[in-house]
Amino acid sequence: MILYPKKGELHLRKTVFILLAAVIAVSLALAGCSKREGSGNGGASGDTRTAGSTSSSSDNSASDNAGSGDKKRITVYGTAADKAVQDVYEEIAQAFMKENPDIEVDLQFPGSEYENILKVKMAANDLPDVWDTHGWAIIRYGNYLADLRDEVWVSEMTDTIRDVVTSGDGKVHALVLAEAKDGLTYNADLLRQYNIEPPRTIDELMAAAEKLKTESNGEVMPFYFSGIDDWMVGQFFDYFATSLLISPQQNEAENLLSGTMDWDKWTPLAETFLEMYKKGYMNKDVLTAKYSDLPTLFAQGKVAFTLLGPSLADEVHKINPDVEIGLMPVPAWYPDDEPNFSGGERYTMGVWKDSKHPAEARKLVAYFAKPENLAKFANVTKLPAGLKGIEANHEFTEYYRKYENIRVFPYFDRVYLPNGMWDVMCKTGTALLAEQVTPQQFSEKMKQEVERLSNK
Repeated sequence: MILYPKKGELHLRKTVFILLAAVIAVSLALAGCSKREGSGNGGASGDTRTAGSTSSSSDNSASDNAGSGDKKRITVYGTAADKAVQDVYEEIAQAFMKENPDIEVDLQFPGSEYENILKVKMAANDLPDVWDTHGWAIIRYGNYLADLRDEVWVSEMTDTIRDVVTSGDGKVHALVLAEAKDGLTYNADLLRQYNIEPPRTIDELMAAAEKLKTESNGEVMPFYFSGIDDWMVGQFFDYFATSLLISPQQNEAENLLSGTMDWDKWTPLAETFLEMYKKGYMNKDVLTAKYSDLPTLFAQGKVAFTLLGPSLADEVHKINPDVEIGLMPVPAWYPDDEPNFSGGERYTMGVWKDSKHPAEARKLVAYFAKPENLAKFANVTKLPAGLKGIEANHEFTEYYRKYENIRVFPYFDRVYLPNGMWDVMCKTGTALLAEQVTPQQFSEKMKQEVERLSNK
């Protein structure tokens, strides 16, 4: 099961300011390291392209929901930036409209402004009829969503996603089309070549890195990071912060939520990341490297591990279709602990509680929940569906089966850090490699910024 802290509701206080400032939020650019692998760090990916609507309407407002003629128009907002994923949405929406000619589906993908648009719409209480909660079903959008607990598909939710979209009172906030289980991807051919098993702990991961570096005479980079696309740096701290601070039985969850965290406990993360750099376990040009170079290097067998999920696979296989890419959970920090995945919601559909057409909106969500439709999402996203019994067939299917019982924790920054801390992790982590800050100063920076942003 997915594990949340007992008092996760305390985090709500940290997001109140978002709503108070919502009216002006649309003018704020999404700057810095705004991307998380797959769908962005709590928002849509940086693709600002807007897909064509499945309806003929160009009106983006959910309030004008009358549609044309006798049709009832349902506005749907999605976060998908990948055209292949958008195409699946549109294919299913078109099939739904064919079966329901009295309903018109207006499907929109606002791109990188997704969060800003939703903030403004929350402030005005003028939301889409259906929208992607993209990791924030309870924490950010909970008060605006209808309770879907009575829908037929609810009984089929997976054990790893049920608690993610279900609040303590039993309210089900959204259908999860694709479940995020983020860990490490690796070149399986390289690991076999150097006789390395997928590491289960951080110590085993570091030992594997040393073996790869030494036995390849430096021809293989154990890891690849980018200081230009510094969301890759942030990814390390977000994933391994969970392994260090949340996963162990004796953990810091309550202290983080209550603001009593001893931030010196963050220092081992910074020390390990700096050690990886100094020992040559990552690319020497990390400060000037770009993400765009990674698929080619990985395809050429020059990079062994990445802190990326399945989204990397398609890019790599365009270059070298013969590379076998493996998937593994995030290694445990302590030898007596277990690995874990980071994730939860990736693509979802929640219904606005004040929708003018709630029955039609629910009907649309139920249609997307059909096994054949969820299978389409699973195969194009290469992610597990949020409902049980969905048959998928892609290169990561065997890995999800292998690790189906591995714990899934929510992204560290989404639960335990105030809004704005993702950028702090990215930029301070990069500054660490540039020797502009020490590991201890990194911890102090985290403390200062958490306090500042929590008090906004």
